Amino acid sequence: MNTQTSRLEQAQQLLQKYYGYPDFREGQRKIVASVLEGTDTLGIMPTGGGKSICYQIPALLLPGLTLVVSPLISLMKDQVDALVTMGIPAAYINSSLSGKEVNDRIRAAKRGEIKLLYVAPERLELDWFREEMSALTISCVAVDEAHCVSQWGHDFRTSYLAVSPFVNGLPRRPILAAFTATATPQVMDDMIRLLKLDQPSVFVTGLGRDNLAMSVLRGENKREFIMNYAETHGHQPGIIYAATRKEVDDLYNRLRENGIPAGRYHAGLSDREREESQEAFLYDDIRVMVATNAFGMGIDKSNVRWVIHYNMPKNMEAYVQEAGRAGRDGEPSECILLFSPQDIMTQKFLIEQNPQDEDRKRNEYRKLQQMVEYCYSTSCLRFAMLDYFGEVHDRKPCGICSSCRDERELVDLTVDAQIVFSCIHRMRERFGVSLVSSVLKGSQNKKVLQYRFDQLPTYGMMRRKTEREISELINLFIAEGYLALSEGQYPVVRLQPLAADVLRGQHQVMMRAPEPTAAKGQKTGGSRRRGSGYDDGPSAVNETVFEQLRLIRRDLAEKERVPSYIIFNDATLREMSLVCPTREEEMLKIKGVGEVKFRKYGAPFLEFFQNME
Repeated sequence: MNTQTSRLEQAQQLLQKYYGYPDFREGQRKIVASVLEGTDTLGIMPTGGGKSICYQIPALLLPGLTLVVSPLISLMKDQVDALVTMGIPAAYINSSLSGKEVNDRIRAAKRGEIKLLYVAPERLELDWFREEMSALTISCVAVDEAHCVSQWGHDFRTSYLAVSPFVNGLPRRPILAAFTATATPQVMDDMIRLLKLDQPSVFVTGLGRDNLAMSVLRGENKREFIMNYAETHGHQPGIIYAATRKEVDDLYNRLRENGIPAGRYHAGLSDREREESQEAFLYDDIRVMVATNAFGMGIDKSNVRWVIHYNMPKNMEAYVQEAGRAGRDGEPSECILLFSPQDIMTQKFLIEQNPQDEDRKRNEYRKLQQMVEYCYSTSCLRFAMLDYFGEVHDRKPCGICSSCRDERELVDLTVDAQIVFSCIHRMRERFGVSLVSSVLKGSQNKKVLQYRFDQLPTYGMMRRKTEREISELINLFIAEGYLALSEGQYPVVRLQPLAADVLRGQHQVMMRAPEPTAAKGQKTGGSRRRGSGYDDGPSAVNETVFEQLRLIRRDLAEKERVPSYIIFNDATLREMSLVCPTREEEMLKIKGVGEVKFRKYGAPFLEFFQNME
C-alpha cells in the first residue's frame, strides 16, 4: 500500500469520525488527494458541494496549522462553530475580537492547540500579523471565495491580492488551495495568475445541482406571486432577493402586514438590525428573509428550501451564488426568478451608479446581456448555466426546470423571424431592440420619423402585436442565437449567421409560442409553469416524526447557542425518521452523524426512538 493510499484512507476515516459520512464525493476525493500530495489546488465546486471539507480534512492530517482566508465575519463564525461542535480545534481572528482575544488565539496556535485558523484577507496586509504567522508552522493556506481576487469576478476585493505576497513571505511556502463556487474561464485564469498557484491541479465539479428546480417566470404580478408563495411555503426557510433597498422594505412590510413573520437585510439598516435579522433567520425564529444581494454569502444555513429573485440579478455568477443558497443539504429545493423588462433598466442604472473604469463597465454590460438571454431562453436552464461557465456536460435536459416543464407546443415562427431580421437589416444593424420594435409596430414616434423608417417595407408589418410583445420576440431570437446585442449601455441588435440562413429560407425557426402580454394585474402563461419540478405530494418520510426530531434539535441548539443545522441538518433528520435508530451502531450509520456529534447529541434522539417501540 503506497503512502498516498494510506493517507486517503486516513482522510476517509476522519470524514466518518467527525462528519458522519462514509465516503467523499468524487470531486472532494480528488481535491483532498491533491492537497495531501502537497500540490497547489484550485477547486470549483457548486454551493453546497462540500468545498470546506476539501481543506478541513487535510488540515487534520497535515502538520501544524491550516490558515483559511475567508471574506466575511459571519462566514468565519459559522464554520468555526460547526468545526468546534464536531470536536475539531478551530478559531477565527477578526475585528469582532478584542486585542487580548486575538493574542490568546495566536498563542494557542503557537502551542499547537488549533488546526484551522480563519482570517479576513485584509489581515494579511498587516506587518505584525505577518510576523506572528512567520513564527508558526503553516502547512496550507486555503483561500475561500477565491473569485474575489479577479476584477472580472462578481465580488472583486482588492485585499485578496495580498494572499500571494503573504504566502511567498513565509519562511517555508505552504500548499496553496483556492476554492470558489462559480468561475468563468477568464476568472479561473485570474485566480491561478494572481494567487500565483504553482503548477496547480484544477478540479471543476459539475455546477448543475440535481436537487434544485430552476424557474424563470415572465409576466407575473410579482407582489401577488410573492405573497401567495410565502403564504403557502412560509413554513419552510426561504430567501427573497430584491435589487434595491426600497423594494426590500416594501416586500418586508407587505409580508408582515399579511401575517408572515419575515426579516429584512440591506446596507441601509443599522449593524445591529442586520445582525438580529440574520440571527433570527439562522435560528429559525423567522422563516422568510427579504434581502439585497448583501445577504447570504456569509451563512452556511443548509435547510433553505426556496430562493426567489424578485428582480433579475446583474450577472450569472451572482445568480448562481444566490440561488445556490437553497438546498445545501441536498434536499429538493426551488429557485424562482421573476423577470420583467424593467429589471434590465434597474440593473443598467446600478451599473452607471457604480464608479468603475470603462473596461470593467463594458464587461458588466456584457454579463448583464448574458443574464437577459438566460431569462428569455427556451432551452434547459441547466444547459444555459453550464454553457455560461464553459463546463462540458452531456446535454441531457434536467427535466425539472421551467423550460423543461414548459408544456406549450412548438410553433413555426419562421415568417415572424424573417420580418424581424429583414427590418434589422434594412435599419443597417445600427439600433436597439426598442426602436426596431417601434418600426415593426408602425409607430409614429419622433425617432422613427426622423430616420424615415416609416418608408421601410417592414414598417408596421407587426402592427397587430404590442411593442412589448415584439420586444419579447426579438429577445427570444437573441437568446436562441439568431441575433446578438453589442456591449454597452445602449446595445445595438445585430444579425448572426443563423439569421442569414432564415432570410434565405434555408432554416426553419421552431420555438415555444411567445406568451401574450398580460393586462395589468393579470396572470400570464408563465403561471402554467409555476409548479415546482418536484412532486409536492405526500413524502415517504414520516412528517410527524421529522417535526418531532426538529423540536429535539431546536432544544439542543438553544442550549448550545448555535443554529439548529449545526447540530444535524434536515437531510440527516429525514434519514433518521426513515431508519428510526434505537442503537448507537444504527445511529452512526446515518449520514451526518459523526462520533463526536453522537456523543454530544445522540442520546435524546435515541431515547425518542426507543420510546416509540
